Amino acid sequence: MRWIIALDHGLARLSYLCGWIASAAFILMVFNVFYDVVARYVFNEVSIGMQEMEWHLYAVVFLLGIPYAMRTDGHVRVDVFYDRWKDPMKAWVNIIGALVLVIPFALLIIYYGYSYTLEAYELGEGSGDPGGLQYRWIIKSMMPLSGVFIATSGLGMVTQGIRVLRLGESYTSDKSQGGLA
Repeated sequence: MRWIIALDHGLARLSYLCGWIASAAFILMVFNVFYDVVARYVFNEVSIGMQEMEWHLYAVVFLLGIPYAMRTDGHVRVDVFYDRWKDPMKAWVNIIGALVLVIPFALLIIYYGYSYTLEAYELGEGSGDPGGLQYRWIIKSMMPLSGVFIATSGLGMVTQGIRVLRLGESYTSDKSQGGLA
């Protein structure tokens, strides 16, 4: 069982790293938007590159925030029964959900995101606007990278579920502790 615990802790660290990167990108995005607003309305200057950087940073926030939200159980749950269930039932739901839904979906993101990124790289795709950002493959590479981290978070859901089932651990002890906000 020690290897499951070690693996779970390692996967948790990866998810937390994603959360910190997403937080840093969010702070950069706030400064970027502030700069854009001041430049536009005070100095009457417009930077296409800075406007495009906003949605690039937003993509990083969103794509790397997902694995962190999954690990800390911060994502939206539609299931109205989940909160009332005991931890073993939650563990089974999380294990089955991760193996049947999360990990296969993440593998699809990796598969299609990689070819999408590779195509952008091979074409030398850049912004169609003058003054826009070049090397669009860099931001598109966030899709397969996010898929990898979503898959690791799904695997983390499995290892955490195994810990709950086999070691009697609780979900409430790990839930949303060490949040970034």
